[in-house]
Amino acid sequence: MTDRGRDRSVRRRRLWWAGILAVVGLALLLIGLIVASGTLAWVEVVLALVLLVGSYMLQRVARRETLYRNEGR
Repeated sequence: MTDRGRDRSVRRRRLWWAGILAVVGLALLLIGLIVASGTLAWVEVVLALVLLVGSYMLQRVARRETLYRNEGR
C-alpha cells in the first residue's frame, strides 16, 4: 500500500470513529435531556458533550492532515 493509500485509510478510519462518537453523543444527549432524571441525567449530558467535542476534534485532525499534507511525497 502506498503512503497516499495509507493516509486515505487513516483519514477514513478517523472520520468513521468521529461519526460513531457523534451518534453516541447525540443519543446520550437526547436520553439525558428527555428520559433520565437527577444525577444520572447530568452525567449523561456531560458524557455526551465530551463525546461530541471528541468527535469534532477527530474530524478536525483528519481534515487538517489532508489539507496540510506534504504534496511532495
